[in-house]
Amino acid sequence: MSLSIESLTERDIAKAIDHSLLRPELDDAFVEAGCRLAAKYDVASVCVRPADVSRAKAILATTEVAVGTTIGFPHGNHVTEIKVAEARRALADGAAELDMVIQIGALKAGRDADVESDIRAVVEVGHAAGAIVKVIFENAYLTDAEKIRACHLSESAGADFVKTSTGFAPSGATLDDLRLMRANTSERIQIKAAGGVRTLDALLAVMEVGVTRIGATATEAIIQEFRARKAGVTPAAGGAVVGGH
Repeated sequence: MSLSIESLTERDIAKAIDHSLLRPELDDAFVEAGCRLAAKYDVASVCVRPADVSRAKAILATTEVAVGTTIGFPHGNHVTEIKVAEARRALADGAAELDMVIQIGALKAGRDADVESDIRAVVEVGHAAGAIVKVIFENAYLTDAEKIRACHLSESAGADFVKTSTGFAPSGATLDDLRLMRANTSERIQIKAAGGVRTLDALLAVMEVGVTRIGATATEAIIQEFRARKAGVTPAAGGAVVGGH
């Protein structure tokens, strides 16, 4: 049974969204406008490029919108010391959420201890500062067995979320991958879908399988669609719903 609009509030929708501002060509005005849009809709966070963290923090300082950024993005193959340095600088600049990319090649090579150590190093720095750490797998390049190993390694390393994608690979989040990730992590771990979640229906579909965050550029369209549908839902006698969109 799919999630129903009438069972959700706008806050439920907004707080499932990390508004993404990561494309390399975005200028300062675009990033600033994106931060203000995130504040307008009171989303969970903005995810900005590392060089934009201070600017985003200044704009969002009086809001409940967290500032997030990326670590080892988008390919994951920075050495661990560089990822840790990136994390420390991001935290100093005001980031409260870190989305790090695993060492994809190491995972595929079977060097699981190296992958776990890399994740753990960033998690320890993030958690010491009270930040949330999300681990990006980049599922487009992985087999199901590799995705399952990545889930186990991320959880063992203490991560808060596992995440499907950067948005820069050939494909993004799929429902099959999200189900696989949910089935191979404990309830302590949350799931983030990124890449391709551009509509309200897509958001509802991933929430249905256990996703609690998405990375989105279509934030305004998603929330406006929710408002439109919510306005068109009329409770009928006995709690049934008629009308709708």
